[in-house]
Amino acid sequence: MNGSPSGITYPRPLRPGDTIAVTASSAPVRPEHEGRLDFVIGWLRDRGYRVVEGDCLRGEGVVSASAQDRADEFNAFVRDPSVRAVVPPWGGETAIDIVDLLDADALAADPTWVVGWSDISTLLLPLTLRSGVATLHGQNLMDTPYDLPRGTAHWLDVVARERGEEFVQQDPGVRRRGGWDDWSRLPAVTRVDLSEPASWRYDGGSLDVTGRLIGGCLDVVCHLAGSPFGDVPRFAERCPEGTIVYLENCEAPALDAARMLHGLRLAGWFDGARAVLLGRTGAKTSGDFTQDDAVEDALGQLDVPVVRDVDFGHVPPGNVLVNGALARVTMDGPRHEIRQSFV
Repeated sequence: MNGSPSGITYPRPLRPGDTIAVTASSAPVRPEHEGRLDFVIGWLRDRGYRVVEGDCLRGEGVVSASAQDRADEFNAFVRDPSVRAVVPPWGGETAIDIVDLLDADALAADPTWVVGWSDISTLLLPLTLRSGVATLHGQNLMDTPYDLPRGTAHWLDVVARERGEEFVQQDPGVRRRGGWDDWSRLPAVTRVDLSEPASWRYDGGSLDVTGRLIGGCLDVVCHLAGSPFGDVPRFAERCPEGTIVYLENCEAPALDAARMLHGLRLAGWFDGARAVLLGRTGAKTSGDFTQDDAVEDALGQLDVPVVRDVDFGHVPPGNVLVNGALARVTMDGPRHEIRQSFV
C-alpha cells in the first residue's frame, strides 16, 4: 500500500457529465441479457453520465475475452484521464486470471473509482492492497437501476462524496424474497421484492468498533491469501486503527466455507481485526453442519467480534462497503449501522 500508515487515497467524486466505462472483466453479457444492459446504460445517460462500452463486454462463454485482452481493456480505462469510474456488468467465475496483469501503479497515479462485487471482488481487493486506492464493493452495473430500501446506499451516491465526508447504512430489516429477476423477460425491472423479514446478528451484546474495511466474496478472495495480491496482514500492519474484515459466501457449502475461513485465519487475515462482518448467505449446509457451524468452527477461537447476516453480497439488498474506508460498526439494541468515512 502506497503512502503513510492508513494512507488511503480516494478517487475524486463522480459527477454528472463524467465518463463511466463498462467492461466485463469476468463474465460477458449474453445476447438474452443485452436488453438489460442497454436499459441500464440508457438509465445512466438519462442522469447525465457519459457511458463508454468496452470491446470485452458482450458475448458468450465463461469470460468475455482472453485474460490479456480483458486486462488490457481494464488498464486502458484506468489510464484514461477522462474515465472516472470503471464498472462491470456483473461478476462471473474466473477474474483471478487477470489479477497479476492489472496496472495498480496507474490506478495510484490517477485514482479512478473501480466498482463491483461477487467475482469482481477478486480485483478490488488486490487493487486497494497494492495501490492504496479505495475501491467500492457494491452494486454492479446491471443492479444500478434497482430501488433500494431506506438505510441502504447507492453506489452512485457514495462515489459522489468528497474526501472527509461520511455516510451511514442501517439494517433495513428485510431481505429479498425469491430468486433473481429474469432480465431476458423483464429488462427494465427496477423494483425488488424485499418483503422477507431479516436482521443483522451479533451474539455478544452491544458492539461499537472502528477499523479500515477490507474484504470481498469469500468464494474467490480466499484464493488470494498467501499471495502478494491478498496480503491483508501487511495492510493491517499499516492501519493503526485496525481492520474490519468483511466476507460473504456466495455458494460454498458449509464445510467448504469452514475450510476457506480457516485458510484465511492461518494466513493472518484476522490478525489486527476489530471485527468481522459476514454477509447473509443462501449457501447450503453440509448435512447437519450449518453455515453458522462453519463460522464458529473457524472463527470461534478468535477474540474478534463477528456480525452475521449483514446486507452485502448475494442476498439483496446490497450495502456498499468501500475497501480502505474508515468504518464504525455499531450493534446496540435496535441500532444496527455501519458508518464509513473517506479519511
